[in-house]
Amino acid sequence: MNGYEDQVPAYLTFRIAAQEGPVAALANQEAWTARELYPELMGVGMPEFFYARECETGGWELCEFGTSEPQGTRDSLGSHFRRRAKGAEEAGDMTAQAEWMAAALRMDREVVDEIVVRGERFRVVRASKFIRMGRSGPEPPRPSDPDPGEVGESHRLRSRTKGFVVDPYVATGMSDGLLKLDLAQFIGVPTPGMPPEMGRDAREAVVRHPGGVLLPAVFMVSERVDGVWKAQNPGSSDGTPQGARDGLASWLRVMAPFTMELTEEERAEYARAADVLDEKRSNSVCVDGRRFRITRVERLMRIGPDGPEGPRPSDFESQVPLEVQNQQLKDQGLWKDEDEEENTPIELDERTLELKALWEQEEARRAAVKERKKRV
Repeated sequence: MNGYEDQVPAYLTFRIAAQEGPVAALANQEAWTARELYPELMGVGMPEFFYARECETGGWELCEFGTSEPQGTRDSLGSHFRRRAKGAEEAGDMTAQAEWMAAALRMDREVVDEIVVRGERFRVVRASKFIRMGRSGPEPPRPSDPDPGEVGESHRLRSRTKGFVVDPYVATGMSDGLLKLDLAQFIGVPTPGMPPEMGRDAREAVVRHPGGVLLPAVFMVSERVDGVWKAQNPGSSDGTPQGARDGLASWLRVMAPFTMELTEEERAEYARAADVLDEKRSNSVCVDGRRFRITRVERLMRIGPDGPEGPRPSDFESQVPLEVQNQQLKDQGLWKDEDEEENTPIELDERTLELKALWEQEEARRAAVKERKKRV
């Protein structure tokens, strides 16, 4: 029998190998169980964007944080180029400094999704997000999901995405291999009001980027509304379950009272729910008839012959490059120079002052909790 595996491009290959170690074995078993308990795969409306650097050894290395729109990632890449320019200047390499700064200035002016600077290739790349759904609702975090952060301190953890190399040649366990296969073929069912170009782009992506690599899972908050589970904020996710819990607790203590204009009694009820969430590190909480769940989110980056998928024409874009924004403000007569901006006092309206007070109360509460922990 002839073997053809070495003749197939890496992006079309789903490599599966036994995962070594008890933790890897447990994770693989949990992933297999999830296929049975949460069999339905559903797309999360908003993708995530990163900038990636092509590695000489193969694959593409991702930046630490993603954004919900491509322009946010282009701005981050421009900031990266400025840091590289500063490093070159400090090292006395003025030629490199000039080239990195030229790239940064170009990112300020143009919509650039791929660029080569001093032999290094960078690209704005796209990851789709999915959740598993079962009879009981969306899949919560798994026991094997890393969750090292202390309550209220999860924001201090390094992102698991930073330095992650998107390389289809790397083997996975059987469960993740099957998940990649499922997600790589996923197009999704059109929903009412969806622009037709989004469905067209999704179908074309399956052809142009038929392979895929799973990124580390992230976590978001889901809420059951009128009998249906929905993402509380589709564009927001956290690297750990505790990060999502901290975000939900902050919403219960600060943003819910502010946006819903709760009474003092209702505010106390929401604050008690947040306290329970902190104390039990629970993945679900109910308050005032509302039900929330910390939800596990799978992420797939599609891969084609030339690497990972970039932004699609139908992806939501509300921003333009920085210099274009500045010129628009100047054309509208709304531009202020730096001196004028610094000397103009900022006046906060009553609602903004109310939000400021709520955040100050929350910061004081966190400081008090931290102090109590030190004394224990």
